[in-house]
Amino acid sequence: MFLRRQPPSAILLRGLRSLTTSTAHNEATASLKRSHLYVPAASDRMLEKSLTTTSDVIVYDLEDSVPPAEADKAAARNRLAKFLQRDDLPPRERVAVRVNDISTPFFVDDIAAIASSKRVGSLVLPKVHAAEDLDVVSQALTAANRVVSNSLDLIASIESARASFNLGEIAGWKAKDTLGGTLTALLFAAEDYCADTSILRTPTRRELLQVYALFNRHCSQSVPVKRHRHGLCQLQGPGIFGGGMSRWATAGLHGKGHFTILFAFRVSQETAQQAIHPSQVDVIQSTFVPSSAEIERAAKIVAQMDREHAANRGATGLDGEMIDMPMILQARKILSIARAANLEIPEL
Repeated sequence: MFLRRQPPSAILLRGLRSLTTSTAHNEATASLKRSHLYVPAASDRMLEKSLTTTSDVIVYDLEDSVPPAEADKAAARNRLAKFLQRDDLPPRERVAVRVNDISTPFFVDDIAAIASSKRVGSLVLPKVHAAEDLDVVSQALTAANRVVSNSLDLIASIESARASFNLGEIAGWKAKDTLGGTLTALLFAAEDYCADTSILRTPTRRELLQVYALFNRHCSQSVPVKRHRHGLCQLQGPGIFGGGMSRWATAGLHGKGHFTILFAFRVSQETAQQAIHPSQVDVIQSTFVPSSAEIERAAKIVAQMDREHAANRGATGLDGEMIDMPMILQARKILSIARAANLEIPEL
Protein backbone atom coordinates (compact mmCIF):
# COMPACT_ATOMS: atom_id res chain seq x y z
CA MET A 1 0.00 0.00 0.00
CA PHE A 2 1.37 3.37 -1.00
CA LEU A 3 0.69 6.62 0.83
CA ARG A 4 0.32 9.74 -1.27
CA ARG A 5 2.97 12.24 -0.32
CA GLN A 6 1.56 15.60 0.73
CA PRO A 7 2.91 18.76 -0.91
CA PRO A 8 5.15 20.96 1.27
CA SER A 9 2.48 23.68 1.38
CA ALA A 10 -0.02 21.28 2.95
CA ILE A 11 2.52 20.18 5.53
CA LEU A 12 3.35 23.79 6.37
CA LEU A 13 -0.35 24.70 6.64
CA ARG A 14 -0.97 21.83 9.05
CA GLY A 15 2.01 22.97 11.07
CA LEU A 16 0.75 26.55 11.13
CA ARG A 17 -2.63 25.45 12.44
CA SER A 18 -0.97 23.39 15.15
CA LEU A 19 1.30 26.31 15.98
CA THR A 20 -1.66 28.68 16.28
CA THR A 21 -3.35 26.34 18.77
CA SER A 22 -0.25 25.56 20.82
CA THR A 23 0.82 29.18 21.24
CA ALA A 24 -2.54 30.71 22.08
CA HIS A 25 -2.45 29.62 25.71
CA ASN A 26 1.19 30.66 26.11
CA GLU A 27 0.46 34.16 24.78
CA ALA A 28 -2.54 34.59 27.06
CA THR A 29 -0.66 33.59 30.20
CA ALA A 30 2.80 35.01 29.51
CA SER A 31 4.53 36.46 32.56
CA LEU A 32 7.94 38.10 32.54
CA LYS A 33 10.68 37.43 35.04
CA ARG A 34 13.33 39.76 33.65
CA SER A 35 14.52 41.25 36.92
CA HIS A 36 15.10 39.60 40.30
CA LEU A 37 15.63 42.24 42.99
CA TYR A 38 17.28 41.05 46.22
CA VAL A 39 15.87 42.41 49.48
CA PRO A 40 17.62 41.73 52.83
CA ALA A 41 15.28 40.00 55.26
CA ALA A 42 17.28 41.55 58.10
CA SER A 43 15.77 44.99 57.50
CA ASP A 44 12.18 45.97 58.30
CA ARG A 45 12.63 49.14 56.26
CA MET A 46 13.76 47.28 53.15
CA LEU A 47 11.02 44.68 53.50
CA GLU A 48 8.45 47.46 53.61
CA LYS A 49 10.05 49.28 50.68
CA SER A 50 10.00 46.10 48.58
CA LEU A 51 6.23 46.44 48.26
CA THR A 52 6.73 49.47 46.01
CA THR A 53 9.19 47.96 43.51
CA THR A 54 8.21 47.17 39.92
CA SER A 55 10.72 44.31 39.73
CA ASP A 56 9.24 41.24 38.06
CA VAL A 57 10.47 39.10 40.96
CA ILE A 58 11.39 40.08 44.52
CA VAL A 59 13.93 37.79 46.21
CA TYR A 60 13.80 38.06 49.99
CA ASP A 61 17.27 37.08 51.15
CA LEU A 62 18.13 34.98 54.20
CA GLU A 63 21.67 34.21 53.05
CA ASP A 64 24.49 36.65 52.25
CA SER A 65 22.71 39.86 53.28
CA VAL A 66 22.13 38.52 56.81
CA PRO A 67 25.04 38.35 59.32
CA PRO A 68 26.19 34.75 59.91
CA ALA A 69 25.51 34.66 63.65
CA GLU A 70 22.78 32.21 64.64
CA ALA A 71 20.79 34.91 66.44
CA ASP A 72 20.84 37.17 63.37
CA LYS A 73 19.77 34.35 61.06
CA ALA A 74 16.90 33.40 63.36
CA ALA A 75 15.75 37.01 63.70
CA ALA A 76 15.74 37.52 59.92
CA ARG A 77 13.89 34.25 59.37
CA ASN A 78 11.19 35.13 61.91
CA ARG A 79 10.89 38.66 60.54
CA LEU A 80 10.41 37.37 57.01
CA ALA A 81 7.94 34.67 58.05
CA LYS A 82 5.80 37.32 59.72
CA PHE A 83 6.13 39.67 56.73
CA LEU A 84 4.96 36.95 54.36
CA GLN A 85 1.64 36.79 56.21
CA ARG A 86 0.66 40.26 55.01
CA ASP A 87 -2.33 40.69 52.73
CA ASP A 88 -0.71 43.36 50.55
CA LEU A 89 2.11 41.20 49.18
CA PRO A 90 2.64 40.93 45.41
CA PRO A 91 1.23 37.89 43.57
CA ARG A 92 2.85 34.57 44.44
CA GLU A 93 4.76 34.32 41.15
CA ARG A 94 6.61 37.55 42.01
CA VAL A 95 7.77 36.38 45.44
CA ALA A 96 10.94 34.33 45.98
CA VAL A 97 13.14 33.57 48.97
CA ARG A 98 16.86 32.78 48.99
CA VAL A 99 17.50 30.32 51.81
CA ASN A 100 20.84 29.36 53.32
CA ASP A 101 22.59 26.46 51.60
CA ILE A 102 22.22 22.83 52.66
CA SER A 103 25.64 22.69 54.35
CA THR A 104 24.66 25.30 56.95
CA PRO A 105 22.82 24.69 60.23
CA PHE A 106 20.21 27.22 59.08
CA PHE A 107 18.88 25.39 56.03
CA VAL A 108 16.34 23.11 57.72
CA ASP A 109 14.85 25.95 59.77
CA ASP A 110 14.67 28.16 56.67
CA ILE A 111 12.73 25.50 54.78
CA ALA A 112 10.40 24.83 57.71
CA ALA A 113 9.61 28.53 58.11
CA ILE A 114 9.29 29.52 54.46
CA ALA A 115 8.48 26.57 52.21
CA SER A 116 4.89 26.09 53.36
CA SER A 117 3.96 29.74 52.77
CA LYS A 118 1.29 30.12 50.11
CA ARG A 119 2.70 33.57 49.33
CA VAL A 120 6.08 32.27 48.08
CA GLY A 121 6.40 31.01 44.51
CA SER A 122 10.14 30.27 44.22
CA LEU A 123 13.17 29.33 46.27
CA VAL A 124 16.69 30.42 45.31
CA LEU A 125 19.12 27.69 46.35
CA PRO A 126 22.73 28.85 46.83
CA LYS A 127 25.81 26.68 46.34
CA VAL A 128 24.26 23.82 44.40
CA HIS A 129 27.24 21.66 43.47
CA ALA A 130 25.52 18.50 42.22
CA ALA A 131 22.11 17.00 41.51
CA GLU A 132 22.29 15.25 44.88
CA ASP A 133 22.11 18.65 46.57
CA LEU A 134 18.75 19.20 44.91
CA ASP A 135 17.62 15.81 46.23
CA VAL A 136 18.34 17.06 49.76
CA VAL A 137 16.32 20.21 49.13
CA SER A 138 13.48 18.22 47.58
CA GLN A 139 13.26 15.85 50.55
CA ALA A 140 13.10 18.77 52.96
CA LEU A 141 10.42 20.46 50.87
CA THR A 142 8.36 17.29 50.60
CA ALA A 143 8.40 16.87 54.38
CA ALA A 144 7.45 20.52 54.92
CA ASN A 145 4.69 20.48 52.32
CA ARG A 146 2.85 17.30 53.27
CA VAL A 147 0.21 19.31 55.12
CA VAL A 148 -0.21 22.30 52.81
CA SER A 149 0.52 20.62 49.42
CA ASN A 150 2.55 23.58 48.23
CA SER A 151 4.85 23.06 45.22
CA LEU A 152 7.61 25.60 44.64
CA ASP A 153 9.76 26.59 41.69
CA LEU A 154 13.46 26.07 42.37
CA ILE A 155 16.34 28.25 41.16
CA ALA A 156 19.71 26.52 41.50
CA SER A 157 22.74 28.78 41.95
CA ILE A 158 25.90 27.59 40.16
CA GLU A 159 28.88 28.91 42.09
CA SER A 160 31.79 26.46 41.78
CA ALA A 161 33.96 24.48 39.38
CA ARG A 162 32.35 21.30 40.71
CA ALA A 163 28.92 22.67 39.84
CA SER A 164 30.00 23.57 36.30
CA PHE A 165 31.35 20.03 35.86
CA ASN A 166 27.99 18.61 37.01
CA LEU A 167 25.91 21.18 35.12
CA GLY A 168 24.30 18.66 32.80
CA GLU A 169 23.03 16.50 35.67
CA ILE A 170 21.85 19.56 37.60
CA ALA A 171 19.96 20.95 34.60
CA GLY A 172 18.28 17.58 34.02
CA TRP A 173 17.25 17.05 37.65
CA LYS A 174 13.65 16.24 38.54
CA ALA A 175 12.07 15.76 41.95
CA LYS A 176 10.77 12.31 42.88
CA ASP A 177 7.68 13.94 44.41
CA THR A 178 5.74 16.91 43.03
CA LEU A 179 5.82 18.49 46.48
CA GLY A 180 9.61 18.48 46.29
CA GLY A 181 9.71 21.42 43.89
CA THR A 182 10.29 21.97 40.18
CA LEU A 183 13.63 23.18 38.84
CA THR A 184 12.76 26.14 36.61
CA ALA A 185 15.99 28.17 36.47
CA LEU A 186 19.76 28.08 36.79
CA LEU A 187 21.59 31.06 38.23
CA PHE A 188 25.25 31.68 37.42
CA ALA A 189 26.95 33.42 40.34
CA ALA A 190 30.07 34.73 38.61
CA GLU A 191 31.71 36.30 41.65
CA ASP A 192 31.44 33.09 43.67
CA TYR A 193 32.62 31.05 40.69
CA CYS A 194 35.70 33.22 40.24
CA ALA A 195 36.48 32.98 43.94
CA ASP A 196 36.25 29.19 43.78
CA THR A 197 38.38 28.86 40.65
CA SER A 198 40.84 31.73 41.33
CA ILE A 199 39.89 33.34 38.02
CA LEU A 200 40.88 37.00 37.88
CA ARG A 201 38.04 39.20 36.68
CA THR A 202 38.70 41.77 33.95
CA PRO A 203 36.44 44.55 32.62
CA THR A 204 35.78 42.58 29.41
CA ARG A 205 34.68 39.42 31.29
CA ARG A 206 36.20 37.39 28.46
CA GLU A 207 37.62 34.92 30.93
CA LEU A 208 34.06 33.71 31.59
CA LEU A 209 32.85 33.35 28.00
CA GLN A 210 33.48 29.60 27.92
CA VAL A 211 31.53 29.11 31.13
CA TYR A 212 28.66 31.21 29.81
CA ALA A 213 28.56 29.13 26.63
CA LEU A 214 28.35 25.94 28.71
CA PHE A 215 25.67 27.48 30.91
CA ASN A 216 23.62 28.61 27.91
CA ARG A 217 23.86 25.21 26.22
CA HIS A 218 22.63 23.24 29.21
CA CYS A 219 19.78 25.67 29.85
CA SER A 220 18.58 25.58 26.24
CA GLN A 221 18.91 21.78 25.98
CA SER A 222 17.11 21.02 29.23
CA VAL A 223 13.68 19.45 29.17
CA PRO A 224 11.07 22.24 28.94
CA VAL A 225 9.33 23.01 32.20
CA LYS A 226 6.16 24.86 33.07
CA ARG A 227 6.07 28.48 31.84
CA HIS A 228 9.48 27.99 30.16
CA ARG A 229 8.64 26.06 27.03
CA HIS A 230 12.18 26.19 25.64
CA GLY A 231 14.10 24.99 28.68
CA LEU A 232 15.35 26.36 31.97
CA CYS A 233 15.39 30.07 32.63
CA GLN A 234 18.90 31.56 32.72
CA LEU A 235 19.40 33.93 35.62
CA GLN A 236 22.53 36.08 35.55
CA GLY A 237 24.17 37.95 38.39
CA PRO A 238 24.40 41.73 38.84
CA GLY A 239 27.48 43.40 37.43
CA ILE A 240 28.11 40.68 34.81
CA PHE A 241 26.77 39.92 31.37
CA GLY A 242 24.30 37.21 30.48
CA GLY A 243 24.37 34.20 28.20
CA GLY A 244 24.16 35.98 24.86
CA MET A 245 25.10 39.22 23.13
CA SER A 246 22.24 40.07 20.75
CA ARG A 247 21.82 43.43 22.43
CA TRP A 248 23.29 44.98 25.55
CA ALA A 249 23.02 48.01 27.74
CA THR A 250 25.68 49.43 30.02
CA ALA A 251 24.45 51.75 32.73
CA GLY A 252 26.08 53.60 35.59
CA LEU A 253 23.55 53.27 38.37
CA HIS A 254 23.82 55.74 41.21
CA GLY A 255 22.50 54.80 44.61
CA LYS A 256 23.12 56.43 47.95
CA GLY A 257 26.88 56.71 48.16
CA HIS A 258 27.69 53.94 45.73
CA PHE A 259 28.25 53.38 42.02
CA THR A 260 27.40 50.15 40.25
CA ILE A 261 28.02 49.11 36.65
CA LEU A 262 25.37 46.77 35.35
CA PHE A 263 25.81 44.79 32.14
CA ALA A 264 22.47 43.42 30.97
CA PHE A 265 22.31 41.20 27.88
CA ARG A 266 18.95 40.26 26.41
CA VAL A 267 18.80 36.71 25.12
CA SER A 268 15.23 35.42 25.25
CA GLN A 269 12.09 35.21 27.34
CA GLU A 270 13.90 32.60 29.41
CA THR A 271 16.74 34.93 30.42
CA ALA A 272 16.77 37.13 33.50
CA GLN A 273 19.09 39.35 35.51
CA GLN A 274 19.59 39.87 39.21
CA ALA A 275 19.54 43.33 40.78
CA ILE A 276 21.00 44.46 44.08
CA HIS A 277 19.59 47.98 44.04
CA PRO A 278 16.12 49.23 43.02
CA SER A 279 17.66 51.69 40.54
CA GLN A 280 18.86 48.75 38.43
CA VAL A 281 15.38 47.36 37.84
CA ASP A 282 14.27 49.76 35.09
CA VAL A 283 17.50 49.24 33.12
CA ILE A 284 17.09 45.48 33.26
CA GLN A 285 13.42 45.47 32.37
CA SER A 286 13.86 47.86 29.46
CA THR A 287 16.71 45.70 28.12
CA PHE A 288 15.11 42.27 28.33
CA VAL A 289 12.29 43.12 25.90
CA PRO A 290 12.11 43.27 22.09
CA SER A 291 12.90 46.50 20.27
CA SER A 292 10.14 48.39 18.46
CA ALA A 293 11.58 47.20 15.13
CA GLU A 294 11.50 43.57 16.28
CA ILE A 295 7.92 43.95 17.48
CA GLU A 296 6.83 45.52 14.18
CA ARG A 297 8.41 42.76 12.09
CA ALA A 298 6.93 40.07 14.34
CA ALA A 299 3.49 41.64 13.95
CA LYS A 300 3.91 41.68 10.16
CA ILE A 301 4.93 38.00 10.12
CA VAL A 302 1.95 36.92 12.21
CA ALA A 303 -0.48 39.10 10.23
CA GLN A 304 0.82 37.68 6.94
CA MET A 305 0.52 34.14 8.31
CA ASP A 306 -3.07 34.81 9.41
CA ARG A 307 -4.00 36.07 5.94
CA GLU A 308 -2.50 33.02 4.25
CA HIS A 309 -4.14 30.76 6.79
CA ALA A 310 -7.55 32.35 6.14
CA ALA A 311 -7.05 31.74 2.40
CA ASN A 312 -6.18 28.09 3.12
CA ARG A 313 -2.62 28.58 1.88
CA GLY A 314 0.41 27.23 3.71
CA ALA A 315 3.47 28.80 2.10
CA THR A 316 4.01 32.50 2.58
CA GLY A 317 6.67 35.16 2.35
CA LEU A 318 7.43 38.66 3.57
CA ASP A 319 9.70 41.27 1.98
CA GLY A 320 11.10 38.65 -0.39
CA GLU A 321 11.89 36.21 2.42
CA MET A 322 10.28 32.80 2.92
CA ILE A 323 8.40 32.59 6.23
CA ASP A 324 8.63 29.17 7.86
CA MET A 325 7.36 27.73 11.13
CA PRO A 326 10.44 28.57 13.27
CA MET A 327 10.16 32.22 12.22
CA ILE A 328 6.45 32.28 13.04
CA LEU A 329 7.10 30.69 16.41
CA GLN A 330 9.75 33.31 17.18
CA ALA A 331 7.43 36.10 16.02
CA ARG A 332 4.65 34.90 18.31
CA LYS A 333 7.11 34.68 21.18
CA ILE A 334 8.24 38.27 20.59
CA LEU A 335 4.63 39.47 20.60
CA SER A 336 3.96 37.48 23.76
CA ILE A 337 6.83 39.25 25.53
CA ALA A 338 5.67 42.62 24.19
CA ARG A 339 2.15 42.08 25.51
CA ALA A 340 3.41 41.00 28.92
CA ALA A 341 5.60 44.12 29.07
CA ASN A 342 2.70 46.36 27.94
CA LEU A 343 4.61 47.46 24.84
CA GLU A 344 2.79 48.85 21.81
CA ILE A 345 2.07 46.36 19.04
CA PRO A 346 1.07 47.84 15.67
CA GLU A 347 -2.28 46.84 14.18
CA LEU A 348 -1.67 45.49 10.68
